[in-house]
Amino acid sequence: MRTMIRQSFNHGWNVGPHTSFTNMFPGQPEPVTLPHDAMITKTRDPKAISSEKKGFYPDGAYDYTKKFFVPAEYKDKRVFFEFEGVYANAMVYINDDFAGQHPYGYSNFYIKADRFLKYGEENEIKVVTRSWDDSRWYTGTGIYRNTWIMIANPVHIALDGVKITTPDIAHGRAIVMVATTVENEGMHTHVTSIVTEIVDADGNIVASDSVPYTAFAGESATVRQRLYVKEPKLWNVDSPYLYTCRSKVVEGEHVLDEKEATFGIRSLSLDAVDGLRINGEVVKLRGACIHHDNGVIGAAAIDRAEERRVEILKAAGFNAIRSSHYPISKAMLRACDRLGMLVVDEAFDMWTTNKTPYDYALHFPVWWEKDIEAMVHKDFNHPSVIMYSIGNEIPEVGSANGAAWGRKLAEKIRSMDPTRFVMNSVNCMLTVMNKLRERAMSQANMGGNFNNVLGGSVTDMMKLINKSEMVTAATAETFATVDVAGYNYADTRYEMDKELFPNRVICGSETFPRDIANNWKLVKENGHVIGDFTWTGWDYLGESGIGKITYEDEASGGQGFFGEYPWLTANCGDIDIIGHRRPQSYYREIVFGFRKEPYIAVQRPARYGKKANVSSWGWSDAVSSWSWEGFEGKPVKVEVYSGADEVELFVNGESAGKAGAGEANGYKAEFETMYEPGEIVAVAYTNGKETGRTILKSAGITLNLKCDADRDEIEANDGDLSFITVSLVDNNGILRPLADREVSVKVEGAGILQGFGSGNPKPERNFSASTQRSFDGKALAVIRPISSGIIHVTFEAEGCAAQTVQIKVR
Repeated sequence: MRTMIRQSFNHGWNVGPHTSFTNMFPGQPEPVTLPHDAMITKTRDPKAISSEKKGFYPDGAYDYTKKFFVPAEYKDKRVFFEFEGVYANAMVYINDDFAGQHPYGYSNFYIKADRFLKYGEENEIKVVTRSWDDSRWYTGTGIYRNTWIMIANPVHIALDGVKITTPDIAHGRAIVMVATTVENEGMHTHVTSIVTEIVDADGNIVASDSVPYTAFAGESATVRQRLYVKEPKLWNVDSPYLYTCRSKVVEGEHVLDEKEATFGIRSLSLDAVDGLRINGEVVKLRGACIHHDNGVIGAAAIDRAEERRVEILKAAGFNAIRSSHYPISKAMLRACDRLGMLVVDEAFDMWTTNKTPYDYALHFPVWWEKDIEAMVHKDFNHPSVIMYSIGNEIPEVGSANGAAWGRKLAEKIRSMDPTRFVMNSVNCMLTVMNKLRERAMSQANMGGNFNNVLGGSVTDMMKLINKSEMVTAATAETFATVDVAGYNYADTRYEMDKELFPNRVICGSETFPRDIANNWKLVKENGHVIGDFTWTGWDYLGESGIGKITYEDEASGGQGFFGEYPWLTANCGDIDIIGHRRPQSYYREIVFGFRKEPYIAVQRPARYGKKANVSSWGWSDAVSSWSWEGFEGKPVKVEVYSGADEVELFVNGESAGKAGAGEANGYKAEFETMYEPGEIVAVAYTNGKETGRTILKSAGITLNLKCDADRDEIEANDGDLSFITVSLVDNNGILRPLADREVSVKVEGAGILQGFGSGNPKPERNFSASTQRSFDGKALAVIRPISSGIIHVTFEAEGCAAQTVQIKVR
């Protein structure tokens, strides 16, 4: 008797435009392997209904279909399908019969298939997905996360049926509580035992327990076991040690079902004096808000793409991510557990008030509870998850009814998981927007104007309003419903609310990138402020151009916050969409205290002397390079980031002066000099002694393609990828950012091109094209295996020798 079978269901799908009574012959479907994003391959359109919100990609409806054989013996089994994420409004049909639906695009769901199956013959499953002006950012469309088929005996462990907690950790031992829910969907009672083993990372059984359980027909029950682990290794950010829990349902000599779940032994505590503590030690959250897309491969949440993002974010100094604004993928959660990245998992971007015409607010009143349950079930055993956020910038939370909704969501989470904390990420200004409009109208009637009422720039306006008594009153009840008050752009309240609300714990749930020096100082100096989450840690598709820079002699490039077509990315991430760290990432690393060497960023000489209008989410238009051919003898501005007291800049051995740096000067020194090829050196001093130096050298006139694969051996499965960074360099390997040109790629052998592009926020081509223009001397190709063997990836560019990368697929 076999235990539950859980197999990937990602292969063998076809996708095409949705077939309906009004569109009977929509076009030929194409074969795909999931996860898959149908939107990313479409041609961008300046007239797309979702416009800059989705990067000018067109919305649409698609049919995903797959034929699969069901053996005759499965008639006595139970068959389930799991969809980890379908965007959006999923309708599932099995053999043309409606089997289930799931409106929300970001929570996982299950389909119980038994009544629809034909045993001993071929079956077909169809998933209809739709998107239509339903989001403020790029969503993708389709089955963009993993799918699974599960075949179980009538007596089996329930889906999401193993819950593990570590309620008591002391010197030399830890208590591990395991709650196992068992279902008997058969006609007979079974006398069983629940056998649970705790296994360490080396495969040793460190604790075990067995208890009798009578599984009555048609019933389910939860069996709880208390196990003792001696000398436990605790999970934390720096040492993310994982154990495995094996749960078995045993009848005589037969194992009816078995599940494994990884978990970590760790404790969480929270107060307004010390803030957040993990295993008794204070932890300040060095946070990154991230959206869900994976850049040049769109929304497809392929395991390796999710893991790579976590690797790069952690290497950049972050220790926490906030999934903005949706429940995070299972693949990324597994990566966070393994790599030691803390997670704030966010449920919704809207509740009962629409932010776009057809968004989730249309479904929230009916579906919110199921989606909260799905999120908590998903997160429960993951030690990386420390907090749930019940919403982002929900405008109605400034009212009593909005606060009541917040209380309902928070209490639902607490009823399922009392071990973690609950936050609401609130934009204080939005909670009083109606009152501000009333005031503005009143002023207008008396000859005033809205801008005068609100006070100038967006940043200044937010800071002014956030400190007001109006906001204090509007948010008091909402923040009283949660454990952590999430402040979006409300750093001006951190210190004042310590006096007004002495028991309140605050998290800077969303902040402007350029405010990190001041914000981190506030985080360090105030125990009740547990961290800062920048918008954003990783650049993303959609909300195009919110981090744009415009110059006085140029068109604005769009209306208001956003950029007009062909803008694609938000252009506000510390890390761009291909995984390249931008200057602000190194600045942040210095502010965090992790980098001792100064960092040099040179503002583009072509923009010298032009007044820049930098978005509140933007950064200076600078590149870490001293290769500016064509600008010899021209003036240039150099930024040097450093935590030292002062910095001296040398150009070809000649001092260009000294300037203050460190915390007192916002960690940045600026110099005016002339560009001359050679080398530029920044030397940092504290108390007159050198603490570090950085050198940038000019590139020569030679040009080569440098191709670096993150891994040259990968697995032959649907979750692996190889990321190849292509750089335009001279013979010494020095990058040439002004040498951009068309780069083409050809993939042969055991793989395909999953996506190809650059960090250009305004690209000319879609990421499915095999020829792309580099940006600042770089591009990225993502290769997906299709079988075992060898993949040959060849790159060509004008004036460069072709380069081939070989990837072995195991």
